[in-house]
Amino acid sequence: MLRFARSLYPLILSVTKNDPERGHQRLIQTLKKVDAMHRHGFAVAMEQLEQAFTHSDLRLQQSCWGLNFPNVLGLSAGCDKEGEAAAVWPALGFGFAELGAVTKYAQPGNDRPRLFRLPQDQAVLNRLGANNEGAVAMAAKLKRTWEYYPRTIPIGINLCKSKITPLDQAVEDYVFSFQTLAPVADYFVVNVSSPNTPGLRSLQESDELPRIFAGLQSANHWQKPILVKISPDLSWEAIAVIIDLVKEHNLAGIVATNTSTRRSGLKTKILPQTGQPIEEEAGGLSGQPIRDRATEVIRYIYQQTDGTIPIIGVGGIFTAEDAWEKIQAGASLLQLYTGWIYGGPWVVPDILQGLGEKLAAEGFSHISQAVGSE
Repeated sequence: MLRFARSLYPLILSVTKNDPERGHQRLIQTLKKVDAMHRHGFAVAMEQLEQAFTHSDLRLQQSCWGLNFPNVLGLSAGCDKEGEAAAVWPALGFGFAELGAVTKYAQPGNDRPRLFRLPQDQAVLNRLGANNEGAVAMAAKLKRTWEYYPRTIPIGINLCKSKITPLDQAVEDYVFSFQTLAPVADYFVVNVSSPNTPGLRSLQESDELPRIFAGLQSANHWQKPILVKISPDLSWEAIAVIIDLVKEHNLAGIVATNTSTRRSGLKTKILPQTGQPIEEEAGGLSGQPIRDRATEVIRYIYQQTDGTIPIIGVGGIFTAEDAWEKIQAGASLLQLYTGWIYGGPWVVPDILQGLGEKLAAEGFSHISQAVGSE
């Protein structure tokens, strides 16, 4: 089984090879097999993964919204879109995991090819289009999963508007998905910032956004933490407006940030798979190119709110130094995906170990003391 754990690195790396989407599907299918082995009594499968990829450090535990996070490093939305490997993520070292994005209606996503690696830039370009089986299917899947064993880390779900739903009916779309999934998850993220659903980003700067927040909170009989995920491409003025709305509607926090549509400064000029200039390619850019901007947005939110609104920092985290910068800028929790793809599964324990070393070097006894400490 240790050989299996080691085999995950080339498998994960294959997500960014010639056919990234097929590699991603292989990865999820493999993790599903691990889950199946565990359910049939082969606990050694999970134990070996835990031995290889987890790093325990009480100083890195975090508490937010009444939830206890074993560590501050989580898996971002976009990887496990269907919740197929939901029970395996803690064994890979993550302190929490965000599933989805999920929509009310099942949808196939955009035409292929729609996922590309940009190795020169340590980045991924995706225009998947929130391909998923729909909220009802995910709820049933997670219910079955938790029946085998309770979740050991907080599980979030990223909610997105269905492509076929008009913008003026977005409230009902989000609320349906939320109500369907509330019993099987710990927190929710309102995704109004993906560039891959037509018109979605316009919700960030429209009158629909407060209606969405109000609708979700009105339906939130479970008192689940609800956050909003914002784009790195927003102006400071637009971010300030969202901060005010978060306060007004008593949202739990902000996820900063989603992928970017900007292409400036990239070393990749032509996308090999299409032969087109990178500036002409649609989709959201993740990874190293958005690291600094994401950190700037985190810093701005933290300063504008005096640290009163918890922030999940995501964007370009590859090393402990990247993670530390976001924590010092004001992030209480962190997420990564592209960094995990490029760095392999050992990037999680490496980052966590590095954060522990940072704490010791700076004289902090707990990670919460480092939040916003720059």
